[in-house]
Amino acid sequence: MSQFGTNFCEYFAKARYVDGAWQAPEVVPLEPLQMHPASHVFHYASTCFEGFKAYRWSDGKARVFRLADHARRMQGSARSLCLPVPDVELLSDMVLQLVSHQVEDIPEPPSSLYLRPTLIGTLPNIGAAAAPSTEALLFVLASPVGDYFAGGSRPLKLLVDDKRARSTEQLGSTKTGGNYAAALGPTLAARAEFGVDQVLFCPDGDVQETGAANFLLISDDEIITKPLDTSFLHGMTRASIISLGRDLGYTINERNFTVDELLAWAPGYEAALSGTAACLTAVGTLVHNGKEHTVRDGKTGPNTDRLRKALQDIQYGSAPDPHGWLTEV
Repeated sequence: MSQFGTNFCEYFAKARYVDGAWQAPEVVPLEPLQMHPASHVFHYASTCFEGFKAYRWSDGKARVFRLADHARRMQGSARSLCLPVPDVELLSDMVLQLVSHQVEDIPEPPSSLYLRPTLIGTLPNIGAAAAPSTEALLFVLASPVGDYFAGGSRPLKLLVDDKRARSTEQLGSTKTGGNYAAALGPTLAARAEFGVDQVLFCPDGDVQETGAANFLLISDDEIITKPLDTSFLHGMTRASIISLGRDLGYTINERNFTVDELLAWAPGYEAALSGTAACLTAVGTLVHNGKEHTVRDGKTGPNTDRLRKALQDIQYGSAPDPHGWLTEV
């Protein structure tokens, strides 16, 4: 299978917002978008997106993971960017129509169909720097994907940056492309200088998240992660792992913690990044002030494996779905 996110289904779903209302969505052959060069998105970054997966089970039917939750998160992103807010029902129906159209293109687990709803401001007005886009396009891409990490998952190495933030306080919980663009430069620089995979952003010593994933510490009986606020993304995989951890008897400790605490705890805890693409991936090494700190024994720990398996068993249909996270197509 090709590199993650580079292979697309032949169809996509789209709906336009004009004259104060959403138009009827449609599923059409995938094609380039025709947009005015003055479109709001090009000049004032009025764009947000979501990312989640559909799985095809042995019965031939597809299941979408946490569809309504992702639709609600997109609503929050749209509001924060002053974009027209799509109804949960509208976006959900677009996704389900598209998945239904492409069921035969969904590879069997552990592969899946990655879904990317995207909302952009299309008002042609380069004078609207201080005004919202009153026209918008909502579209959903579908991409058959395999393992996010070519050659399989391995423990990651992170640079601990105790100065910079990944995003701004007001936009950290918004899933907008600008946040990823802001993290790209520091991440590429860290890879070149320290050979790391990602940067763990810890502004003023407050441990937050990496450029594309939430961060968790895990022991045999506890999960520690930063409590939700507007400074970082409210990940669905993070939320799922917390729920499953509670089901499995772990104490859930959502608390702020510092870089000093992180480095002190590293020898006795497992660390992991959570996200839709990578699920739950172990962190084996932290780099801080030029020194490498091994997390536990530097390998993927048993609790990380246990929690990842608990989540994937639900997604793949190997275990019951007690939280009602799956929508059948």
